[in-house]
Amino acid sequence: MAIKAMLVDDHVLMREGIRQLLEFDGSIQVIEEASNGVECLKKLAVTTPDILLLDINMPQKNGLEVLEEIKRRRINVKVLILTVHNEIEYLIKAVDIGADGFINKDSESSELKRAIQTIVKGESYIQPSLIPALNSRLISRDTDKDKIDTLTKREYEILIQVAGGKLNKDIALSLNISERTVKNNITKIFKKIGVTDRTQAAVFAIKNNMIDLY
Repeated sequence: MAIKAMLVDDHVLMREGIRQLLEFDGSIQVIEEASNGVECLKKLAVTTPDILLLDINMPQKNGLEVLEEIKRRRINVKVLILTVHNEIEYLIKAVDIGADGFINKDSESSELKRAIQTIVKGESYIQPSLIPALNSRLISRDTDKDKIDTLTKREYEILIQVAGGKLNKDIALSLNISERTVKNNITKIFKKIGVTDRTQAAVFAIKNNMIDLY
């Protein structure tokens, strides 16, 4: 069954281009579009996409305001933020609100599809090229040494792999443990470091220099 997507961007040509890329092989179907935040929220009230491709800079309501409203209303939809290189501060805010992933607008179609498929599976996706820029902004924040110290060696290893974008099954294989064990450990990790999803966990690891960015 095709993944159902909704495109939200105030540029018609951008939406048309993304639609053509996504629908080329039939694995993703664009079921709705919106040109601003207000229109997006109205359409989300009557349609149920699996994932929302959300631009940040839009008229009436911007992407962050839409994301906040989605979380407030508890709308069951995954959100992939479409960004440009100079929007890192917005991305940090989107992380705090609870976005599921981020990708540059100039990405190749294969990477965009990979991001969508990863997020729909319940994982997070941060485009690798965005990580250094995110890190440069986050590094000045206070470190979380006390939280890190509460992690066991196994939890620390799993957090690093989560931050690297690995799926539970891949983590289980690399550590020679079951997927259930990985899932249980991730639940404990989230509680210990004070996050609610894999994207926030990845940002936590980046901020605290737990992963090698290069």
